[in-house]
Amino acid sequence: MTPHPFSLRQLQYAVAVAETGGFRRAAERCHVSQPSLSAQLARLESVLGVRLFERDRRRVLPTAAGEELVARARRVLTGADDLAAAAAQLGDPLAGPLHLGVIPTVSPYLLPVATSGLRTRCPRLSVRWTEDRTDGLLASLREGRLDGALLAQVAGLDDLVSATVVEDPFVLAATHGHHLVRGRRPARLADLDGETALLLEDGHCLRDQALALCARGKAREADFRATSLSTLVQMVVGGAGVTLLPSMALPVENRRGELTVRRFEAPPPGRTIVLVWRRQSPRAPALEQVVAALRESARRG
Repeated sequence: MTPHPFSLRQLQYAVAVAETGGFRRAAERCHVSQPSLSAQLARLESVLGVRLFERDRRRVLPTAAGEELVARARRVLTGADDLAAAAAQLGDPLAGPLHLGVIPTVSPYLLPVATSGLRTRCPRLSVRWTEDRTDGLLASLREGRLDGALLAQVAGLDDLVSATVVEDPFVLAATHGHHLVRGRRPARLADLDGETALLLEDGHCLRDQALALCARGKAREADFRATSLSTLVQMVVGGAGVTLLPSMALPVENRRGELTVRRFEAPPPGRTIVLVWRRQSPRAPALEQVVAALRESARRG
């Protein structure tokens, strides 16, 4: 078997330079001196026979070949990480650190009640959460920076394992006295016809889901776009319009009772919250335990 002409460490250096945009910051991330990192990258370029980066005094940019090879290097490093994790988990699959991502329209509502359940179910597991939007979480997951991600189900997850945590129906929310929340009968999407709906800003999957429902109900979107559900709620309280809220958020966002909410007729529109992970992940046993703990917490919540 012919030995490889480069090392995993050299690949780590190349990925770090691509992600930080500079040799100094990459060296700091990798805890090595800048001359050492530069020398190792020069050797990597020599054995590969291609130039990976364009260098000048102000910035470092990947070449066309560099972008392709750095992407491949990430996949190699992900496989190496999975190998190391698999070896560690052979002794105890429910011990050690587990890196999970979560979308911001779930984290403040589910994680506080799930933390104690996770500790009880998996006391030797150290779960570390990172909050980001769906696209960022899926990119980090596929590149191996996360072991799993908690998000609302979207298209394009076929390459991942997906386990349902909870169904989260939407409710219609408005300020007290608004005509849309006066009735006792369940709401219909048709009730939104001609109304002004407040939604989150671009990048949130919850925005896309709510926007599709508003389009079906012929509601018009308000000019203002909120950065968070908390901001959205305060704008609704101020009388700027109505909105669709996930039921999961109500105990937190309507804890002062400033909103009147009205549930939709069955089957209600909503979202499905799932935990996803890579199909070959060695952390699958731990992730399955996380799913069980999250389901139990969602039921309690």
